[in-house]
Amino acid sequence: MAYNRRKTREINIGGVKIGGNNPIAIQSMCNTDTRDVNATVDQIKKLEEAGCEIIRVAVPDMQAAEAVGEIKRKINIPLVADIHFDYRLALKCIDNGIDKIRINPGNIGDENRVKQVADMAKKNHIPIRVGVNSGSLEKRLVEKYGGVTPQGLVESALGHVRLLEKYDFYDTAISIKASNVPFSIEVYDLLSITVDYPLHVGITEAGTVWGGTVKSAVGIGAILSMGIGDTIRVSLTGDPVEEIYAAKEILKDLNLRKFGVEFISCPTCGRTSIDLIKIANEVESKIKNIDKNIKVAVMGCAVNGPGEAKEADIGIAGGHGEGLLFKKGEIIRKVPEDKLVEELLKEIDSL
Repeated sequence: MAYNRRKTREINIGGVKIGGNNPIAIQSMCNTDTRDVNATVDQIKKLEEAGCEIIRVAVPDMQAAEAVGEIKRKINIPLVADIHFDYRLALKCIDNGIDKIRINPGNIGDENRVKQVADMAKKNHIPIRVGVNSGSLEKRLVEKYGGVTPQGLVESALGHVRLLEKYDFYDTAISIKASNVPFSIEVYDLLSITVDYPLHVGITEAGTVWGGTVKSAVGIGAILSMGIGDTIRVSLTGDPVEEIYAAKEILKDLNLRKFGVEFISCPTCGRTSIDLIKIANEVESKIKNIDKNIKVAVMGCAVNGPGEAKEADIGIAGGHGEGLLFKKGEIIRKVPEDKLVEELLKEIDSL
C-alpha cells in the first residue's frame, strides 16, 4: 500500500533533506550530559550505526553550547540543539556550527530575542524546529479553549511560526507533542491541513522500551498512515538506540522505507516441538544490522513453515529436534535444531 503523503516544503538539515519528496527521516536524542563530549560522541556513533539520521542534544547552559562545536566535529550526522529559555544559547550553538535549532519561541523572551535567533539562523542557513508541548500551552489559550485542546496547540504553534515569518524566516519545521495517542492524531491532522511546513512526529513521554514502543507504533503509525510526517522520533525511557530500531520497524512495516531484513516469526502453538522462542530471538538479534532487502521467516512447524511463509526469501520451520530450511516455499534440507540458526545465517549470507 502506498500512502499519499501530504506535500510539505523542503528544508535542509546539515545535508539531510526533509519534506517534499524526501524519505521520512529518523531522529533520536542523546541522554548523555552534552558537556561530556566523549560520552555524547560515543552515544551518537552508536545511534548512527543503528540507523539514526538526525540527532538532538540538550543545551541547558553555555558550557553545553560550547561543547556543541567539538561534538559536531566528531560526528557524521546532523546535530540539533534543544534550547529552552535562553536565546543566547541558540546564538552560541549557531556560531559553533549546529545544523538545526529546536526552540519554543514562547519561552525564550521578547520578540527582539526571537528576531536575533531568526536573523542569525537565516544568515547561516540553519533551520529552526518550533516545538510545542501539551504540558506547556500558554495560559491564554488554555482559557480560550477551556483546557488543553488540539485547536489550542495548533494555534500556539502557528503563533510561533508567524513570529518567525514576521522576521522573514521560513526555514521551519514544526512539532506538537502530547502523550495521548488519539489527541496526537487529531493535532497532526489539524496541523497538516493548516501549514505546509515539514512536520516532526512523535508521541512524547511514551514510556519504557516495551510500553513506549507499543504506544509510539500506534500513534506514529496512525499519523504516518494519514500521509503526515517528515521526520519521526520514538521517545523511550531507555537506551536511545532502541528508539532507532523501533522507528525503523514502524517505517518498514508501513512500507514507507526499506531497512534491510524483514523478519517474521509465528507465535508458536501446541504443534511446536523446538525452542522457537529462543531461536527467533537469536535470529532477530543477529540479522538486525544486515543490509539486505530480504524477508526471513522463523516458523514453528510444517503448517506455518514453507506454506504460510512461502513469500519469505529464506526461512526455517521446526520439527522434532530438527528443522527445515526453505527458500520461497521450497524445502532445501533438514537441519538439526542446534544448527538451525547457524545454517540459516549462512544461507542469508549467500543471498
